[in-house]
Amino acid sequence: MPLRSPYQLVATPPTVDDYIRVRTGSGLSHRTPEQAAAAIAGSWSFRQVLGPDGQAVGMGRIIGDGGWYFLIADMTTLPEHQRCGIGGAVLDSLLDDIRTRAPRGAYVSLTADPPGRRLYESRGFTDLGASADAMLLYT
Repeated sequence: MPLRSPYQLVATPPTVDDYIRVRTGSGLSHRTPEQAAAAIAGSWSFRQVLGPDGQAVGMGRIIGDGGWYFLIADMTTLPEHQRCGIGGAVLDSLLDDIRTRAPRGAYVSLTADPPGRRLYESRGFTDLGASADAMLLYT
C-alpha cells in the first residue's frame, strides 16, 4: 500500500544524525555516530520515510549477502507518526527489493518486538518457536 501525503518513501539511507534521531526517538537503543555510519554503509538495502517537513520519520534496512541470507533491521517509526502506514510501506518495499534483486528462495529473518509482530505476521513471517534456538551475544 503506497504512503499517503504528506509522507514520502525513498530508497536511500538517512544521514547519520537522522539514523540516530529516529532510532532513539522511537525507543530503540542509542548508537554512536561510528556505529550509525557503519550500519548505513553495511546495508544491502535501505528505506526511509520523510515527513511533512522533509525530515526522516521512519526507516528500515536489510543486512544481507545478496545471495540468500537477509536480515531486516532497524524497522522503526517515530511515535507521533505511527499508525500512518509507514512501517508497512517500508517493510513491503524492502521485501519487494529482495524479491526483485535476490535469487529465488532467499532466507529472510528479523527480530520481532511485540509491537511489530502483527505487521510481520501480516506479511507472512512466522514465529519459529521451539523449532529454532535463537542466540544473542552483545559485545
